[in-house]
Amino acid sequence: MTIDPRNGMEILSPDECWALLDDEEVGRLAVAIGGEVDIFPLNFVVADRTIVFRTAEGSKLAEIAANARVSFEIDGYDPGTGEAWSVVLKGLAQVLQRFSDIYSAEELPLFPWNAAPKQWFVRITPRELSGRRFTVVQEVPVD
Repeated sequence: MTIDPRNGMEILSPDECWALLDDEEVGRLAVAIGGEVDIFPLNFVVADRTIVFRTAEGSKLAEIAANARVSFEIDGYDPGTGEAWSVVLKGLAQVLQRFSDIYSAEELPLFPWNAAPKQWFVRITPRELSGRRFTVVQEVPVD
């Protein structure tokens, strides 16, 4: 276990980060374009140490096409242990175009959560992966 001496947080290994990513279903995608940053909640799966999600035509797909550099984040909190954690993946998003990639993505346990059709598959290939775990400081009651 590695502790960050600046803040006392546990630095998660890549394997620990992937394990947390694999256990979650919802994350947030951040895309920057034209000096603005958009954040989209989405459901996803981990496949071969990449993130795969589905989307429809719209701003998310257009922004990925214009700027493939994205960030993806998940986090969690366990009230039983008082521990919180966060995993951030920075990488390149690619709309799947090859039939073999699309067929493989269709086999994944990934489906839209709403009724709107989401015909496009996107894969995020990581360039950086980091994670932190820490104990939440209890708020001190004010008298």
